Amino acid sequence: MTTIGLLYDVIRWEEKALIKAARDKGINITPIDTDNLFLSVNTDGGPEFGDVILQRCVGYYRAVHLTAILQAKGKLVINPLDVALTCGNKLLTTLALMNAKVPTPKTIVAFSPESALRALDTVVGYPAVLKPVTGSWGRLVALLNDRESAEAIMEDRSYMFPLYQIFYVQPKVNRPPRDIRTVVIGDEAVAAIYRYSAPGQWKTNTALGGKAVACPITSELEEISLKAAKAVGGGVLGIDCMESPEGLLVHEVNNTVEFKNTVPTTGVNIQGLIIDYAVNLAKH
Repeated sequence: MTTIGLLYDVIRWEEKALIKAARDKGINITPIDTDNLFLSVNTDGGPEFGDVILQRCVGYYRAVHLTAILQAKGKLVINPLDVALTCGNKLLTTLALMNAKVPTPKTIVAFSPESALRALDTVVGYPAVLKPVTGSWGRLVALLNDRESAEAIMEDRSYMFPLYQIFYVQPKVNRPPRDIRTVVIGDEAVAAIYRYSAPGQWKTNTALGGKAVACPITSELEEISLKAAKAVGGGVLGIDCMESPEGLLVHEVNNTVEFKNTVPTTGVNIQGLIIDYAVNLAKH
């Protein structure tokens, strides 16, 4: 019988749902609190994690370092290291999408406040959006309405950790007050939701109070979601799209996808489908 290891740093709704789904199916699943782990890098062996490992750590850096060690020891991890690295960095995601010809917002990257401001003045225009290359839940994503606000925010970032001094800038897309999150498992788009901005908020993240509403999976949405998932390496992913005047644009791909709002909204048993995917992957 297949045994699944589930790595976590915080037990959220999703991890509880995955554990319950596995046990309901009679599948052995072992939750592993990564706070209690230490691993030898240069010797074989170590703790038994199971036939397949679901990497569910919230912390990006912890997740990629753990995944790197486990893969080096021959473990099967969902999602693999290359997928985690790409999805955890917005610039790497954009490059992967561009290489696969997946529509994505126009993006400018600069390495000093001065060059970022010059790009805004001459190429991007206002309003624009400044995003950290690594981060989630809409944190430190800033709306730049004009030169004055851009100067203030750029100065602020110039005193932060060097990662935040990589200025990843996009024009603000003319879209409805919502975006679309599609959950892709393997080669199937299994569920989608609209994420509507909370009152007085321009960001659509449900972590910031956004509202989830079921979204039909049209042929266009399915095609772009599967293409985006393939571009970053595939697995269990959340594909975020915006509805622009030119059509759907993929602006982010999530490696450790959250689905606590998607399951009750759509009625799709995402946790069960993830367990099935993990078992099938382990068998083949």
